[in-house]
Amino acid sequence: RLADPRREIPLQIYMAESKLTLEQLGQNVLRQLEEDGRCIVVVSEGFDVGEFGATRDSFGHIQYSASQTTVAQAVVNYLNTLEFPVPGKARGQVPGTDQRNAIAYASTVDLDEAYNVGRHAVAIARESGNGFMATILRERGRPSYQVRYDQVPLEKVAAKDRSFPEAWIAPSRIDVTDEFLAYARPLIGNDWVSVPLVDGLARFAKITMKLAPKKLPEYVPQTYRKG
Repeated sequence: RLADPRREIPLQIYMAESKLTLEQLGQNVLRQLEEDGRCIVVVSEGFDVGEFGATRDSFGHIQYSASQTTVAQAVVNYLNTLEFPVPGKARGQVPGTDQRNAIAYASTVDLDEAYNVGRHAVAIARESGNGFMATILRERGRPSYQVRYDQVPLEKVAAKDRSFPEAWIAPSRIDVTDEFLAYARPLIGNDWVSVPLVDGLARFAKITMKLAPKKLPEYVPQTYRKG
């Protein structure tokens, strides 16, 4: 929606917080196809598509990428059971890990804040010890986008979910409000990431392994823990 603030594209956005059903999604798509001949549907992972063979991690959270099928595929499968008013079939695309590892498409704001919050986390560990998580807080009422870094007790955020605010969901339930666009716009930055190349490929850092003396017991990742 950031790329189409005037809402000229036949775009529909479905979030878990929209509380719509798969059947309602289908009817909305059919209506859009009648009006425009095409429809672009963006669906969040948490949107209710019924049973899709979900697997869960040790915290009980759904692991969407490890489930029997994706929410996107469930939506595509359902849409293709409907009788479209135009030729063609529904098709789906899941960004997957591409959005996480394609550095060329990263937000410059996100990169800067990730570095700074990491530095702040080290400062917290040195000054306050463990049991805290570093936080990024947006400064309200400023003419330009600014943030500050703070800390919060771990028990207040660990294994917790944060839902998309109801006030940012449009009355149609299939779009976001202009207030959300104003919130999100500064987060994507204003420029491309500078990616150094070597022989046409992205340059990767070569790090010399220098390990600090071991002081803690052997760490077992949460996924590998039993019981």
